[in-house]
Formats: sequence, C-alpha cells, structure tokens
Amino acid sequence: MEVENLRIAVYGSFRNEGRAPGVAELAERFDATGGEVRGGLDELARARHLVLGPDGEIVMAHPFSQVPMGFSVMGSKTLWWGGCCWDSFALAHLLDDEPDVLVATRCPGCGQAGAWVVDRHDPPEGVWLAHFLVPVAHMWDDVVHTCNNQRLFCSAACIRRWLERGSFDEGAVMDLATLWRLASRWYEGRLDRGYVRREPAAAAEYLRSVGLVGPFWGC
Repeated sequence: MEVENLRIAVYGSFRNEGRAPGVAELAERFDATGGEVRGGLDELARARHLVLGPDGEIVMAHPFSQVPMGFSVMGSKTLWWGGCCWDSFALAHLLDDEPDVLVATRCPGCGQAGAWVVDRHDPPEGVWLAHFLVPVAHMWDDVVHTCNNQRLFCSAACIRRWLERGSFDEGAVMDLATLWRLASRWYEGRLDRGYVRREPAAAAEYLRSVGLVGPFWGC
C-alpha cells in the first residue's frame, strides 16, 4: 500500500463525502490489514498531512475536519466542518468544482451568528475580525488546540472580552480580506497526487506575500 494512495483516499473521502474514512474502511479498500493502514496514517501524521486522535482515527486532514470545531462550510450538495477560520475560508479555494461556499460560525465573545459566501474571486465584505491565538512556531505543539482558537469575532470588543475570560494574551488580529488572502493559496495542490508541504522558508515567504510579518508569523 503506497502511503500517497492512502493520503489521496483520505482527502477524496473528505472532498466528496465531507467525512474521514475509518481504518476498517481503508483496509478493505486497499486489501490491507488494519495495522498496515494505521502505519500509513501514522506516517502521514508525522509528515503533518493528517491529525489523528488517541484511537488512531483521523481527526483532521487540513483544511478538513472530522469533528465540529466552530465552523460549518456548505457547498452545493456537501457539508464540511472547517478546522478553523483559516481552513474554512481555504475550502472555497481548494474545492474548485464549487462556485462558492457558505461559511458559518458564532462569535466566541457574544454568541452572535455570522455567515459569509466565500468564493475564489474577491474577499467577502464585513466588519468581523479573525483572531489567531497561537503563534506559528507553536501551532503544531497541539494542533487541535491551535485550530480551536483560530476564530472569527464580531468586534474587537468581543475579542478583548474573550481574551479576558480565558486569561489569554492577544494573538494576531486580521480583517476578513486579509484572512481570505491568507487562505487563498495556502493549501494549493493538496488534493493532487504528489503534493509536498511548503518548507519553513517557503511558508514564511507566503505569509509575507499576503501581508503578515513579525515574530507571531515567524517572518
């Protein structure tokens, strides 16, 4: 069983069905043992293509999530969970067979609902703000925690209230247009065979290209 075939199968299931395939399902598909599949998933997780839960099942395959993490992303026929605001906006760019997607969430500060039609042409309008709590250098220390804390807020005042409530330090704040630019090409090619993640220097250059600089972003 080629690990790249396994990766493509996982991403194909997310793309087409909005869900992660289970270990048993993958084993049947590839005529492999559960142990062989788990070994392949572990290899993909070490390469940061996947995030696995304690049971070895798939939790995330960025920008897709198997579990609700604050964002729903609705296409013409399929509902996806977005891993965070970054991932949710990225799905509009990655799913090129969808003209646009509807991204919906609630403000963590006050509970107000927010929704945006996101496409590949122009950023959505609105006054909401994205707040990223965890700096880039530490995002993979606990990636589920990181994604759970990349959220959209209806106002700067709600960000402040949320930070005070959690005794958090302020992270990075950006408007919807900057978030859209950040998401636009970050996962480019991820659904294709042979995808290779950006090395740190290339990632830093990408972040600079969308206007994100400074210690928080590692550039």
